[in-house]
Amino acid sequence: MNYTDLALRRAGAADLIEFQTREGLFPSGREDVLTLQRLTPYLLGYERYMVKPGDSFYRLARQFGTTVRAIVTANPDLDPRRLSVGQYLIIPYGFPVVPTDLPFTSELLALCIHGLTVRYPFLTQRRIAVTAYGRPVTMLKLGNGPRSVLYNASHHANEWITTPVLMKFLEDYARAVSEGGRIFDLDAAALFRSVQLYLVPMVDPDGVDLVTGAIAPGSEEYLAAQEIAAYFPSIPFPDGWKANLRGVDLNLNYPAGWEQARENKFALGFDRPAPRDYVGQAPLDQPESTAMAELTRLIDPAMTLSYHTQGEVIYWKFLNLEPEGARALGERFARVSGYTLEDTPYASGFAGYKDWFIQTFDRPGYTIEAGLGENPLPLSQFDSIYERNLGILALGLQYGAGG
Repeated sequence: MNYTDLALRRAGAADLIEFQTREGLFPSGREDVLTLQRLTPYLLGYERYMVKPGDSFYRLARQFGTTVRAIVTANPDLDPRRLSVGQYLIIPYGFPVVPTDLPFTSELLALCIHGLTVRYPFLTQRRIAVTAYGRPVTMLKLGNGPRSVLYNASHHANEWITTPVLMKFLEDYARAVSEGGRIFDLDAAALFRSVQLYLVPMVDPDGVDLVTGAIAPGSEEYLAAQEIAAYFPSIPFPDGWKANLRGVDLNLNYPAGWEQARENKFALGFDRPAPRDYVGQAPLDQPESTAMAELTRLIDPAMTLSYHTQGEVIYWKFLNLEPEGARALGERFARVSGYTLEDTPYASGFAGYKDWFIQTFDRPGYTIEAGLGENPLPLSQFDSIYERNLGILALGLQYGAGG
């Protein structure tokens, strides 16, 4: 399924000709400019609508298959009792913005971020870095309160399924806040008032785009990665790619035993840019890892979650460092997910983001290895992964709120 297929499905059209006919366009069956313009709202999840005589939020909710609450949330500055003919408002559609049955790319992530920040104006975004190939690394923020937590995903390119996990959680949480509902049986509005949630859902957009096919074979980027991969023929290309497009493994680029990680990986032959396991020339020598470290120092989080795949394991320590409360919280995470709480294996226990956070802040930080199998995990595992991690994500907010 591609973006056009997704938009057509959401629009309830069997094909382009049916959609074009319904929209009063020439039924060419081709993706012309006007057709793509009409399809775009179905990717973003909302429509910009001009008020007509007789319109009300209730009437518009029925017309567009949405709710009055959703329209009110998306238009916080409008009085539903004083609509003026000709003014514009946002109409969120009745389906979720975040798809869970498509490979995620940096472009799809940008569409989701656009749609969610329009639907939920209390959700904010900020670019924290630009990769070597010009893709943004984006941070999202939801909530208030004196403390914060920071969740991140897709440090590794072929573990991209973790990005929609965080994005679906963000959407479910934002919806629960707007509706006065609950998330994992916790009061969403109370959490919103008590803790700031920061998300970096795709730390490595360059690498993710390579693995998910958004970078065309034969392009400059693809050829650069292919040249790096040629020195490591035993690693499948591009499915085995974990690094950024400079060939640096971002989760081995943090100043927490980086020298030991370098020794370990060099001994395995990863002494140059590679699809995985190359630590870089120095700690934090990549824009993505530098941005993560700077953001972490800026927001000073009470706890961090780093999402990876696979193994259904929760890693919670760095060497012999055990932050206060980390074991107890990790045991709660293990109970609600069914994952096991384990020490990080020595061979992979250095220079990761979680390691650096624990060493630097002496607070709970976790690496969550979601799902089972060989990376990249198939989307058929998504629903199970999300269901088992919802409790971890929600209880992380509760911990950040002081609960």
